[in-house]
Amino acid sequence: MSASHTTRRALAVLLAAGALVGAAALPAAAHDDDRHGHRGQNSSLVIGDVHTNTRGHDRDHRALNREWVEIKNTGRHAVNLRGYTLTDRDGNRYRFNHLRLDGHSSVKVHTGAGRDTHRDVYQDRRHQIWDERDTATLRDDHGRTIDTETWGRSGHHHR
Repeated sequence: MSASHTTRRALAVLLAAGALVGAAALPAAAHDDDRHGHRGQNSSLVIGDVHTNTRGHDRDHRALNREWVEIKNTGRHAVNLRGYTLTDRDGNRYRFNHLRLDGHSSVKVHTGAGRDTHRDVYQDRRHQIWDERDTATLRDDHGRTIDTETWGRSGHHHR
């Protein structure tokens, strides 16, 4: 066997070994991304500020509208929220209908009644939903969790 043939053979073995090592590393890198909270195309949506109504009467229309959870689109592109849901710890659920949330914008989901706009939507409830200690969960139209925010004694509360 000549020296050049041995060199070519060693190079071929080295390249094959490098390809195997590279292929084995790909799934680990994808797994790392998932573990660090990479949420795919919907990762730009987050629960922003939360305002609970601790001073108003439970059935007071104005007091119920001072209770809200903000959904923010931190990305550049608009997101269609149709079919998305916002739930509390007790299982109360609000389903978004026809709302397209522009990039770098937000919408407040109020507990009470009002006229829906691109900045404010209303659950049309007659009782408070969000407690001083609660959890809000935003899910996409397939039921996958997009973001969760907990406040009160076990978490923090945005104002």
